[in-house]
Amino acid sequence: MHIRRVTRSDDPAIPAFGRLQNAVYFEPDMLIPARYIAQMLEMEDAGERRNVLLLAEDDAGKVIGGSIFHYLASAETGFSSFLGVARSARGQGVARALHDARWAALQEVSGGRCRAVFIDVVNPQRESHEQQAHEAAAGSNALERRQRFHALGFRTVDLPYVQPVGGEDGGPVTDMDLLAYLPGDPPTLPAALASATMQAYWTPWLGRQRAEQEARKLEAGAHGQTDVALLPAWEGPKQRG
Repeated sequence: MHIRRVTRSDDPAIPAFGRLQNAVYFEPDMLIPARYIAQMLEMEDAGERRNVLLLAEDDAGKVIGGSIFHYLASAETGFSSFLGVARSARGQGVARALHDARWAALQEVSGGRCRAVFIDVVNPQRESHEQQAHEAAAGSNALERRQRFHALGFRTVDLPYVQPVGGEDGGPVTDMDLLAYLPGDPPTLPAALASATMQAYWTPWLGRQRAEQEARKLEAGAHGQTDVALLPAWEGPKQRG
C-alpha cells in the first residue's frame, strides 16, 4: 500500500475515489462528487483555500482509501470533508496512514502554520432509524466511527454545532458534531479557532455575510468562554445553545 497526492484534475483515479466514497459512506449525497473534486483541485482562492486529495492504493494501483481536505489560510487550520477506507482493506492501518499523511500535507501546503484539522461527524444519539439502516447496508456504525476517530486523535469540540444548509428542504443539518485534531492532545481549544475555521470553510457556499453570521452563532455556544473543552470523540458536546 502506498499513499500519493493527486495533483492533476484529469487523474484517472479520481472517479475511483468517487466510487469509493459512495460505497463506504451511508449518505453519499452529503459528499463532494468526484466531478467537483476534479474542479476543486484546479481552484486557488487567492491563497485562502488549498484543496488536497490523497489516495491510498494497493500494489496493483487500486484505490483502497482516500481523503479530500482543505487548508484554510485565514484560520491557519484544515477541514477534512472525507476520509474513508474500502471495506476489504479495513484493519490494515490505512486510515491511520491517511490521517498521518493528511496532517503532513497540511503542514506542507501551510508552510508549517496549520494548527488543527476539523471534521464534522454524525452523532449516534441523533441518528434516525433510517440512517441506521443505511449505515448497516454500508458496513458502518456511527458509534464505532466516532471511536475510530478518537483513536486517530480527534476530540469532540464542546460547542453546539449546526451545518447551516444541506438538510431537509435545504435547511440545517443538526445531527452532527464538530471534532478537532490538535498535536499533543490538549484538553481545550480556543472557541475563536473553531469559529474562524468554519467561517472560512462555509464562505464559498454561504457567502461572506452568512458565513460570518453562522460562525458567530457557533462561537456564541461557548457562552463567553475563551476556550472550550475537547471531549472524547464518542461523546457529544456538553454545552447547550
